[in-house]
Amino acid sequence: MTIKVVHYINQFYAGIGGEEKADHQPEARSGAAGPGLGLKGALGAEAEIVATVICGDGFYGEHTDEARAECLEMIKEQKPDLFIAGPAFNAGRYGFACGDISAAVAAELGIPTVTAMYPENPGVELYSKKTYIVPCADSARGMGKALPVMAKLGLKLAKKEEMGPARVEGYIPRGIRKSFFHEKSGAERAVDMLLKKLRGEEFQTEYEMPTFKKIPPAAPVKDLKHATIALVTSGGIVPEGNPDKIRVSSAESFGEYDISALTDLTPENYESIHGGYDRQWANLDPDVVVPLDIMREFEKEGVFGKLHDKFYATTGTGTAVAFAEKFGQEIGKKLKEANVDAVILTST
Repeated sequence: MTIKVVHYINQFYAGIGGEEKADHQPEARSGAAGPGLGLKGALGAEAEIVATVICGDGFYGEHTDEARAECLEMIKEQKPDLFIAGPAFNAGRYGFACGDISAAVAAELGIPTVTAMYPENPGVELYSKKTYIVPCADSARGMGKALPVMAKLGLKLAKKEEMGPARVEGYIPRGIRKSFFHEKSGAERAVDMLLKKLRGEEFQTEYEMPTFKKIPPAAPVKDLKHATIALVTSGGIVPEGNPDKIRVSSAESFGEYDISALTDLTPENYESIHGGYDRQWANLDPDVVVPLDIMREFEKEGVFGKLHDKFYATTGTGTAVAFAEKFGQEIGKKLKEANVDAVILTST
């Protein structure tokens, strides 16, 4: 029986156009297209690409719910046994789209999904636990190496063969640990690793620890008396009713709120929607998380020059590092354009 495959690509690899066509809405084409032609060869006689689903990166990113629903419907109509997206390389929006639609297909249709991304693509942080992601180069020059690995992994999943560890099968670790019997105890294996390390020999840890970027601290404010200071929080303080619909956890957005006419945050105008702590005190007095009241006092006393007219808020609990970096870059750009000198970042 031939395995039926649906392939997802963006507008660029479909030959529709570049950034000027990023708003291209979802469409389905029969058979393989773009990199799907190479994927078809890598899959061999065991599988057939029955359709290619295409969507512009801009449209998927800006209309995610709509794009996801339309693409899912097109994929569902084909009744595939396997779904493959990309490769997305280091293209952030493409990586997001490939990861999101792969995760949705796995969850909604219950079939195996595979995509490929450069390890630093934000899509890896967001979706590595929800789909299989093959590591690849940062640009299309790595296409020839990525497609065979994607095909091999996809065929194995479609045939329901037992999947080995990430380092053996060639996918990015998913954070899943499986229990099994080993001929040596954990203590023996730990001593073996230690001895190899002391001898300078190569060894493989059984539990990879996450690594985080080291961000150098900003230089101190030289002239606080004339400085403009802004408030930013991951503590979930938002206008009553949460008009921007920021998630209580695993946030994918932040809010920008005008406080130019306010001297205090009260339960009548602001609330906490954070899902990671007991909100009762923050809802009684939102200033305990965003200290607008004391900042106004300091501003009036001349401790610093001016409080920025807007503050920014999101929720930190469960939020992916990729989204946190995105928020920081976007908020930072806004503050820089407003000539803000320093930020007080509050949490919970």
